[in-house]
Amino acid sequence: MRHSAIEHGLALLFAAAFVLATGPAAAQHKAPPRNVVFILSDDHRYDFMGFMPEAPEWLETPALDRMAAGGAHVENAFVTTSLCSPSRGSILTGQYAHRHEIVDNTSPIPEGTRFFPEFLQDAGYRTAYVGKWHMGEVDDAPQPGFDHWVSFQGQGAYYDPVLNVNGKRAREQGYTTDLLTEHALGWLKQHQAREPDTPFFLYLSHKAVHAEFSPAPRHRGRYKDQPIPYPPTMAASENRGKPDWVRAQRNSWHGVDYMYHGDMEFDGFYRAYTETLLALDESVGQVLDYLEEAGLADSTLVVYMGDNGFLLGEHGLIDKRNAYEESMRVPMLAWAPGFIEPGSTIAPMVRNIDIAPTVLELANARSPVAMDGRSVLPLLRGEQVDWPLEMLYEYYWEDAFPHTPTVLALRDQRYKYVYYHGVWDSDELYDLGADPEERTNLIRDPAHQARAAAMKDRMWDLLQETDGMRIPLKRAGKWRADQRRPE
Repeated sequence: MRHSAIEHGLALLFAAAFVLATGPAAAQHKAPPRNVVFILSDDHRYDFMGFMPEAPEWLETPALDRMAAGGAHVENAFVTTSLCSPSRGSILTGQYAHRHEIVDNTSPIPEGTRFFPEFLQDAGYRTAYVGKWHMGEVDDAPQPGFDHWVSFQGQGAYYDPVLNVNGKRAREQGYTTDLLTEHALGWLKQHQAREPDTPFFLYLSHKAVHAEFSPAPRHRGRYKDQPIPYPPTMAASENRGKPDWVRAQRNSWHGVDYMYHGDMEFDGFYRAYTETLLALDESVGQVLDYLEEAGLADSTLVVYMGDNGFLLGEHGLIDKRNAYEESMRVPMLAWAPGFIEPGSTIAPMVRNIDIAPTVLELANARSPVAMDGRSVLPLLRGEQVDWPLEMLYEYYWEDAFPHTPTVLALRDQRYKYVYYHGVWDSDELYDLGADPEERTNLIRDPAHQARAAAMKDRMWDLLQETDGMRIPLKRAGKWRADQRRPE
């Protein structure tokens, strides 16, 4: 983190002053939890949780609902890059993709990269990583910062995966979501048996619900008779104000009119997504059950988060990468009995780059490297903050998926400005308060020209301040998802 020893001391003094100033209300909170379980899902939309009013009315997520009821729902959680590897790199480093340089799904991890669990180890924690890593070319090998390691190559498989357990590879029989949960719980139980007084950090990283979706056998067909609530912006007529590349993309690999080159039909795709989510939710419930049964609930913070969002027909698109809300906004829940107010809602935006600083502050650990994120521990404590409520978004063009250009954006609590680099096309500006579905592009509205210009300047300022004034160029690969339906 960027905090100096003096800043850290001031932060402690501020926290003490807050308790004294607010009296009994603040005193309701117990001491901060010392253990952390971080659960990461893949491609999970921010609104596909049962308690969300926007979710399909038939969607079942009892464990996530339980987390929200017993803890906090971070309703404005975002990733700074909506793509697997860059987002995971940002979570583990606390840095923007342009700084950690894992800018796409094939980028190798730069030499010298430091992951925040290394600093937890320095602070006396035992650490474990279980699940999808998906960074770098050798992406199932044990990585620095983890005492225990379970992972697999690349995207992995939903069934019978080859798992690398502490450097030894073997195929395991079963559904991957279930197997990863068993490994995670097994490590927790072993840790408690051997070192019950040593704090732990568990990072459980699921493959689910990454496309191509494949539900557990027990869940296949659960929603086959349920009606699909098609998004209003799915129709081509609803997207006349969108850039040309967006309207063209609906007839491509990532568009609703030619999904996966015509190999997918939307209804089955949608139902498979929701059914694959069921085992993921069960996994969360099993983790919470164990923590309560083992007497660890009161000393553990559990954070659930998605690595990126996923469009299911919005603007005629599927997948992620772009800067629309369904792509960059993710689910986030925080559960810590006695520390986080049950049923609370956190409104200020929280980014994936904020995870590392938050966990390190909770653990009283220090980072020797600069981080772009900030600790959001005050928000978990229910405190007010006065920092800027804005975020920078970036996605860099990939040769394998040329349908989406390089995207840079600035989003605050109400407005979003989107800039497209390297294409002759229209930028975008949305008033999310009045237009949450991003239907009306205000970029040419005379009444909004000053705002668009100011947000554009601020976006470039943030890039410059964080060493982001460069566009990474990658060698072209051998495969491209660039075919379109013949006329």
